[in-house]
Amino acid sequence: MNSALTASLVRWYRANRRDLPWRADTDPYKVWLSEIILQQTRVVQGTAYFEKFVDLFPDIHALAKAPEQGVMKAWQGLGYYSRARNLMATARQISGMGGHFPETAEELQKLKGVGPYTAAAIASISFGEAVPVLDGNVMRVLARYYGIEDAIDLPATKKTMYQLLNDLIPSKNPGEFNQAMMEFGALVCTPRSPLCAECPVSSSCHALGENKVDLLPVKQSKKAPKSVYLYYFLHRNNAGIAMRKRPSTGIWHNLYEFPGIESEAELSPDEAMMKAGFSDAAAINHVSEEFRHILTHRIFHCRVIEIKSARLPEGITKGLERFRADAIRELPVSRLMEKILDDLKVG
Repeated sequence: MNSALTASLVRWYRANRRDLPWRADTDPYKVWLSEIILQQTRVVQGTAYFEKFVDLFPDIHALAKAPEQGVMKAWQGLGYYSRARNLMATARQISGMGGHFPETAEELQKLKGVGPYTAAAIASISFGEAVPVLDGNVMRVLARYYGIEDAIDLPATKKTMYQLLNDLIPSKNPGEFNQAMMEFGALVCTPRSPLCAECPVSSSCHALGENKVDLLPVKQSKKAPKSVYLYYFLHRNNAGIAMRKRPSTGIWHNLYEFPGIESEAELSPDEAMMKAGFSDAAAINHVSEEFRHILTHRIFHCRVIEIKSARLPEGITKGLERFRADAIRELPVSRLMEKILDDLKVG
């Protein structure tokens, strides 16, 4: 074990760690919940969601009994809604086992939605298993400190990093070490403009010594995201505003949205109306500005077409429901749809 590096980072962590609500104890429910929420979310935003979830669902049994729509509404804005569904599935599984989480990383990975990183975090923090975590923050620290110039998203590089961490992690308080590595990467060894002057191990950092801090870590080049064009139709009548639930598979599944169409090419409002099955383009009342929503592999370009036609074409009415404007705000929707509802002041 590189005891000097381990001791330095743990010492730094004890003096500088943030006071975050899931660090108040080692309850595996809270550790698990925080890790799932923070997978694609900044700590500031994630803290508010964590506190809301713990308030609504204070333990694993409460989450297991919660209705899906209530959980999805609480999750709204975090994106990646499959994670919320995995939370519910895992909560029901653990609740059925008496509320006791598995205590090893190997067993934790058998839970739905729990990968190696989350399993290692829970096992080390809550149960004291000496198993290392490897996330983006940790990989950046290792790449710079040891001068690893291979792409960090290659399986072979990750294997090398796990081996390094297995040598670094102490058998006593391994969870503290894992949190120290993650916290150090988040606060000091940051992606851009790292605080090298405040680094307790700067004198032995390879990247700093070789003037390669801005060059490490290395990542493989990624494909450019694909553009997708969405055209939603805002339709009101005496029964309310038209909404539909997306299918139970695919992106944003089971979330509500305006009825609409998807296209691989950009369409004019008239072309979108024609593709949707409207017979009269004069039914257009208003066309919104473009809403843009970026995911890892796709960029959604969206426009909302408000229409005054008496009826919607049969091709876009599958699963259609009508809601009062104020009731729409109680529906679970995607972050894109939430943005649209806010901008158009619906509800």
